[in-house]
Amino acid sequence: MSISAGEVKALRDKTGAGMMDCKKALAASGSNVEEAVDWLRKQGLAAASQRSGRVASDGLVGVSVHDGVGAMVEVNSETDFVARNDVFKDFVRTVAGVAAEARGDIDALRRMPYPGTDHSVDDELTQRVANIRENLTLRRTAYLATNNGAGIIGSYVHAQQEDGLGRIGVLVALDAASPSPALAELGRQLAMHVAAANPRAVSSADLDPAFVERERAILVDQAQASGKPDAVIAKMVEGRLNKFYQDVCLLQQVFVVDGESRVADVIERAAKAEGSAVAVTGFVRFALGEGVEASA
Repeated sequence: MSISAGEVKALRDKTGAGMMDCKKALAASGSNVEEAVDWLRKQGLAAASQRSGRVASDGLVGVSVHDGVGAMVEVNSETDFVARNDVFKDFVRTVAGVAAEARGDIDALRRMPYPGTDHSVDDELTQRVANIRENLTLRRTAYLATNNGAGIIGSYVHAQQEDGLGRIGVLVALDAASPSPALAELGRQLAMHVAAANPRAVSSADLDPAFVERERAILVDQAQASGKPDAVIAKMVEGRLNKFYQDVCLLQQVFVVDGESRVADVIERAAKAEGSAVAVTGFVRFALGEGVEASA
């Protein structure tokens, strides 16, 4: 019997069970949805449906860096108690370890084989929900690599529980002629900086133009309220916009490690020490639960 992807999705939405389990249930029930639900319940695989409506805003961020490639995942739980559970930490660590293969595609990551099993990451998550008895969510993933393969992926985990697991995770890509211990340390320090300063982009050129225009419009309105001539207002806006860039652009921020240098100057000094060009080509920062509405 042919089972459509739509039927599998509908049953998954209804029960919270994994995709392969839903397919098995539909096959066993002749595509009768209610009988498929009963089949899953008898197997203990629909337990997640009772918890899928609960908000999961705690959990862990997992970071993994190997061979110049970095990957990061956020897996949410309902409580900090579960986030400290070894079974949960093992899942986050394992998924982070294979996440680079998904290259930042969360759906691809969910479909990937879970190491040591014959089922997917998504199906393994469903089983963990049933075992832990709390809603768990594989929320997002990120991937970062150097452009030429010769640079550095720096990483940092804040509020770290164990190696690579914590509440804030950061990856930073540094392009250089060749990796060195000094560049590796710089990558780590830059990741620490991003965790603390939370920049929006590497440089002003990387900012969303619509985001910049909204900020400019606000600054224009504020400056016009001063009643000064247009030429003065234009200078006021540009000055305030430059201050805005210093707040949100990594290269223009004050380096948190020394508290005085601009990050761009730190990169320039590193390039001179290495005798070759060094550039930050990207970064990713995950803060646990950001944007998730917490339970009351």
